[in-house]
Amino acid sequence: MEEILKYFPDLTDHQILQFQKMEALYYEWNAKINVISRKDIDELYTKHVLHSLAIAKIQPFEPGTYVLDVGTGGGFPGIPLAILFPETRFYLIDVILKKINVVKAVAEILELKNVKAEQMRAENVKGDYDFIVSRAVTNMPDFVSWIKDKIKKQNKHELSNGILYLKGGDLTEELASFPKATEYNISEFFENEFFETKKVVHLPLKFKA
Repeated sequence: MEEILKYFPDLTDHQILQFQKMEALYYEWNAKINVISRKDIDELYTKHVLHSLAIAKIQPFEPGTYVLDVGTGGGFPGIPLAILFPETRFYLIDVILKKINVVKAVAEILELKNVKAEQMRAENVKGDYDFIVSRAVTNMPDFVSWIKDKIKKQNKHELSNGILYLKGGDLTEELASFPKATEYNISEFFENEFFETKKVVHLPLKFKA
């Protein structure tokens, strides 16, 4: 939790409380369902919460923004981002129902009125979004094929509407067919060896009527 406050010092008391509550909630759920790997649960705030919030360092969301989180698992990156941006609407989807049930329970206890969670395949999602976020759910070509027709036309951020993707390692080959993709090294924002090879990839996508 100290790391969250170190990099996000302007949190309200309510946001701090919400972040603090996450630890007990995820420990409780992890005892029933393996939402987070056993070896990572002890580093929840670094490997899951702070990692998710790296997206906020690349592009803070304006009020009224719509964000789709594809393959959210236990709620990452969507839940931490929803705490940070209470005036942004988040739609969290995953194909695994038990994980979505965890997300719904966590969102309810944290009183996240800006979160909707459903068991859903990305290809079947209706509506348009300013940004689509995800954490290494598949390779970029497949991911783009799932969501390419779900981007809003009107831009209201510094970065163009499109994908904000948390990924690690050498992405040269994976991004070869996406010349407009930009890689941001998370290690430039967070001082922790976990983030040395981690990146946020921004890929602008055109609105498709």
